[in-house]
Order: sequence, then structure tokens, then C-alpha cells
Amino acid sequence: MQRNNIIAPWLRHYKKSYLSGDLSAGLTVGIMLIPQGMAYASLAGMPAVYGLYAAMIPQFIYALFGTSRHVSVGPVAIDSMLIAATVSAIASVSSDQYINAVLLLTLMIGLFQVFFGMIRLGFLVNFMSKPVISGFTSAAAFIIGIDQLKNLLGIDMNERGTALEILWLTMKQAEFINVQSVIIGVMGVFMIHFTKKWLKKVPGSLVVVLFGLGVMYFFQLEVKVLGSIPSGLPVISIPDFEFGLILQLLPSAAIIALIAYMESISVSKALQLKHKNEYKIKNNREFIALGLSDIIGSFFGAFHSTGGFSRSAVNEQSGAVTNLANIISGLILLFTLLFLTPYFEQLPLAIIGAIILVAVYGLIDTDYPRLLWKTKREDFYMLAITFVVTLLLGIQIGILSGMVLSLLLLVKRTAMPHIAVLGKLKGCNEYRNTSRFTDVEVRDDVLIIRQDAQMYYANCNHFYEFVLQEVAKKKGSLQVVVLHFGSVSNIDSTALSVLEDLILELQQMNIKTYFSDVIGPVRDFLNRVGFIKNLGKNHFFLDVQNAIDFFDQKGNQQEIKLNFERAIQSNEFEERKI
Repeated sequence: MQRNNIIAPWLRHYKKSYLSGDLSAGLTVGIMLIPQGMAYASLAGMPAVYGLYAAMIPQFIYALFGTSRHVSVGPVAIDSMLIAATVSAIASVSSDQYINAVLLLTLMIGLFQVFFGMIRLGFLVNFMSKPVISGFTSAAAFIIGIDQLKNLLGIDMNERGTALEILWLTMKQAEFINVQSVIIGVMGVFMIHFTKKWLKKVPGSLVVVLFGLGVMYFFQLEVKVLGSIPSGLPVISIPDFEFGLILQLLPSAAIIALIAYMESISVSKALQLKHKNEYKIKNNREFIALGLSDIIGSFFGAFHSTGGFSRSAVNEQSGAVTNLANIISGLILLFTLLFLTPYFEQLPLAIIGAIILVAVYGLIDTDYPRLLWKTKREDFYMLAITFVVTLLLGIQIGILSGMVLSLLLLVKRTAMPHIAVLGKLKGCNEYRNTSRFTDVEVRDDVLIIRQDAQMYYANCNHFYEFVLQEVAKKKGSLQVVVLHFGSVSNIDSTALSVLEDLILELQQMNIKTYFSDVIGPVRDFLNRVGFIKNLGKNHFFLDVQNAIDFFDQKGNQQEIKLNFERAIQSNEFEERKI
């Protein structure tokens, strides 16, 4: 692959006509990132200036390596909360040890993402099902909201714990609530909602920041403010590597790496659908681009970042055509760090709380749980369990339990797949599930069974028992069992052994076993292990009707022979035992 296809692929075909859109989007998102960066730094337990670093550095890196032309990379609410949940158990918030641990965690997340991308593990996010993510996200939104009450209410509280513990501690300090802080925060929330509804092109977070600074300039209220924010560029430094700390951070780094990728790739693909013929998203390249953003960012004081939905949507709506918009956004942050940070020192923390509360409110999804309740109760219960566990026990345990639930449900569904008894539809040669169709003909001497899943070690005994139960129902009149394998995509060695046991047991009952609709890869396997040769080629048929006709001794010998040859056609030419 050529170098210019790897680094900044959009630059090769850049046109002058793209500049106005990129400039407009870059300025808009850059301005939007100033308050967002500081707000999410607070959420992650980091000093505000680290939020500006996290909003700036990844913009440049992703612009060079990313494949989406509309994603804006920076800190996001859930990941910031995950960082705080992970590191606050190790060090005191905002301490030097805490900052080092966060930057080390960021570096590890980046290394995981680059590794996952290089070995093409983008499929891993498939194990994090939508119900789990929905339940986790909604619970995380509540946790974040409860955690931000201290900023909105203007009270001191450095304790960490579960959401309910923090809520209880907050309620205990009701007598210390700062009314001025509450008024500023509530007005901030309403102003953001107003701009979103009526002034969609105006960044609401910037409006409330200017409002908060204006109030403090004119009225000098007694509320908590951001305080000193260092000016200038970040200093290059390498996080301290401590083996014990790395072991503590390792599980969270892997989990956050996957969550962050899923967040970003979801946004990327949603926006790319609006520009289908303009560019393509490369999943594993996205892993690497996000990973490099974190790795390089960690050396410049930037904590973990990923593609965020709200600012990416603003980026696309503002006219972004290429990743030059990201570079322009980064330059806006750079200008802010060099010249504007002193102006933000008097920003009320209530405004930070308002920005975060509005952001996380959009994460709470009520429509999807209602849909699952009506359509798929198993998935609803998984969502509900993930929500409750996350809310009661914390974000890390919540997402881990959700992933375990997803895997257990997957195992359950594959270990007990759908198996149907088929009958012939009246007036045609089609065979369908007898429990779904009333106009089917069922013969006492024939049993037709279809498994709608692969056969492997976890479900082969279930299939074995099901067949024998159905055989017992025929009470001695049964002469042939036809196994419809059209939906069986794979057979492993354990399932093969069970299948051989089943055929042997049926033979002892003087019952023949025929196979129909066996797909190519399965035929290859059965041919390779000698199963077809041992059972006999005259036990395999193209479809159920051919099997029944052969059993009834219908059709001429030439047609029957041709049917056998087609039914066992394989790309495997050696037959050997395993």
C-alpha cells in the first residue's frame, strides 16, 4: 500500500471547493470543543487544561490516519466516567499520581486498539450486544448525572462510591447547597436546550460558557470556579511505567479500548451512509487511527479520546468534506491554549455540570427497552440486568457483567437451537414445520427433522435426544429418518461422533437414516472423514422429496444415481478417518 494511501488519504484528491466547508466545520467544532474538553476533564477527575489537550492532540492524529471524513475525535462522557471509575480506586483525584495513572491508562488503551487493528479484531465488538450497551449507557448516564450534582449544587464532595452512595452523600449535604450555583446551573441547562431547539447552528455549550463568564465578571458571585488553568503548549513526557499499576489498569484498558472503538465506528458508519459514494470506512484502520491518537496523545497530556456523536454530527452538518476540518479544530484549541486559558479561570463549575448533564441526558434510551419488552423479552432482561448492576455496583462491573450475559445468552441460544419436525404441504413437494402449518401431511413411517443451527459440542446431545424423542412417538411404525441439514453450517468432531452414535442406534431399531440438503462445506467435512463412504452414497439426497421418492422406490435408476452424485459433490477428494 502506498504511503499517501496510509497517511491523510483525503489530501491526495483535495479540491479548492472543499475549503469553505472544512473551514466552517473546523471553526464550529473547535469552539464547541473548548467547553466540552474542560467539562469532560472534570468528569474524568483531571484538571481542566488536560481536557483541552485531549480535545486538541487527537484531532491532528486522527486527521492523518482515520478513514472517516466526518468524525471528530476527543473526550466523551462515558469513557471519561470509566477513566474516573478505574483510576479513582488507585489514587486521589487530580493528584500527580492520579494524572500519571490516567495518562498510562490512555497509552495502554491506545496500544490495545493498535494491536486489535493490526490483527483484525474489529469483530470483537460484536460480543457487546446492543441491549447490553443500551443498559450500560443509560445507567452510566444516571451515574454521571448524580456525580455532577455536586457541581450544580455547589457543594464539596470528594468521596467516591456507587451511584446510590454518592446520591445519599449529596442529600446529606443539602444544608450546604449554594443557591447562586443552582440558579446558574439551571439557567445553563435551559440555555443549552433553547439553542439546540431554536438556534441549531449555535454551539449551546459555548453560549453557556460565555454566559457563566459574563455573570462572574459583572456580579462576582460566591460560587465555585475552575481556578487556575496553565497557558501554553503541553510538555512532552512519558507516563511512569509501574508493573503493579499496569496490572491494575490492564482489564479496564482492554474494555475501554473496545467500547471506544464501538462508539466511534458506530458514529463513523452512521455519517458515512449520508456520503456513500464519497469514501469508505475501513474498520481495522479505524482501530489503528484511534489507538495512535491515544498513544501519541498520552505523551502530550491528552487523556483518552474517541469519536463523539454530537460533535461529529455538528462537524458533518457544518459542511465538513475532509479531515482538514479536524486540523482546523485542533488549531482553534491550540490558539486557546496559547492565549485564552486565563479567561476561563472564573468559569463556574455549575456551568460545567450543566454541560455534562445535558450531554448525558441524551444517552438515556427509553424507546429501545420498550421495543424489547414487546418483541424480545430475553434481550430486555439482559438490558435491565446490565442497567441495575451498573447502577448499583459501578461502571466496570456493569459492562463486564453485560458482556458475560451476552456470551451466556449466545451459548444458550446455540446450545438449544430451533429444531423442527417437517411435513409435506398438501398439493406440492415443499416440506414445512408441522407446528406452524396446519395443511401438512405427516406419515407414520417417515420422520423428517431439520436443525436450524450448526452442530457442535454444546448442542449435539440436544439434537440426539430430540430425534430419539420424536422416534419414540412413532411407536414402532417408523422406517426412515430424514435429516434436513440445509441450515447446518458446520459440524465439529464431537457432533460427528454423536451423529454416528445416533445412526447406529437407529440401525439397531431397523430404521434407516437419510440426509438431505447438506451444504458444500459440511459435505466436504463428511467426505474428508470418510462418513459418506462408511454410511453409503445412497443415503444422501439433494432435497427431502428425492429422499422420500427413493424410499418409496419411485423414479428410474439413472435419475437416482445422478441425484446421489449431486448430493455428495465435494471439493475434498481424499477420504480418511480422523
